[in-house]
Amino acid sequence: MYEVEVMLGETDETHIIRTIEYWDNEKRRWPQRQHYAVLVAESITRRFFNVIQLFSHSIPIIAIQVNILESNNKKVLHFSKILDTYEEPEDGTGIEEVHDEAYWRKKSTWTVDAANELLALVGEIFESPSLRYVKGYIAINVLSNNYFWFLKRSANKSLLGFRISDDHVDEVSKLLDEQSVSFVQKRNRIKFTVDKDFVKKHADLLRQIAEFVKETWKK
Repeated sequence: MYEVEVMLGETDETHIIRTIEYWDNEKRRWPQRQHYAVLVAESITRRFFNVIQLFSHSIPIIAIQVNILESNNKKVLHFSKILDTYEEPEDGTGIEEVHDEAYWRKKSTWTVDAANELLALVGEIFESPSLRYVKGYIAINVLSNNYFWFLKRSANKSLLGFRISDDHVDEVSKLLDEQSVSFVQKRNRIKFTVDKDFVKKHADLLRQIAEFVKETWKK
């Protein structure tokens, strides 16, 4: 179930509180169902995005920014999902619906492009890495383990996730902060929005992260 709070203009403290209240009330009312808090606003500033990220560590929350665009002399609403809480894919070899690149090209060619770009960038760091295509995500797979995974998002963006050992979480978080990359951390898993150009632009950062991921899997 989705508990949605919509607000005109910029989001603020009361908007966030109402979203969480709706989520909590419905969760109590229907405890057997899965619930997501959804916050919709015309503008979500970096300050409040960081606040929402903090809440997302314990509350499943989705943040959507909506804008009015003009097309063919008509005004249309454009919704961009800027934060999404989801269940991360398994790291191992659980039973999943296997697909191929052609399937993903039809579904989200930009996610395939981003995955290929990252594979080319960090491939030499790992032992025989390859892209693994399943229904829900694309993974950079090493020795039957998913070291990185990509999920389709709107606006030609993808969500990149990976696992880091507890010993290195603070170091990776610092690297991302230094590059002003907004990210979500849940325990030892980190995720942030990327595209092919992002991978190219942050090549050094992603290579450093790949080294930490490699160390994580060694342990």
